[in-house]
Amino acid sequence: MESAIGVLVSQFKAYAGSDGSSDTLSKDEFHRLVKSQLPNFVKNSGDPKAIDHLMSSLDVNNDGELNFLEFWQLIGHLASRHGGFSQ
Repeated sequence: MESAIGVLVSQFKAYAGSDGSSDTLSKDEFHRLVKSQLPNFVKNSGDPKAIDHLMSSLDVNNDGELNFLEFWQLIGHLASRHGGFSQ
């Protein structure tokens, strides 16, 4: 599990850092991450409107970006769904 956490953190920082700040994902960075890294886990990963809606639902503080904790909610949801755990 430690290696999985390491991969999640490093991928978040790699995508978040493409516009200068490795602490948050902008809209474009989130689109690229989902399309590249989660195409089989996120429905309609190629649909920009669907990804915008997903991002809005995760953006708890409504600042137009996702911090790691906001992003982590998506990972938890996807892992639960993938594992067949009830929500």
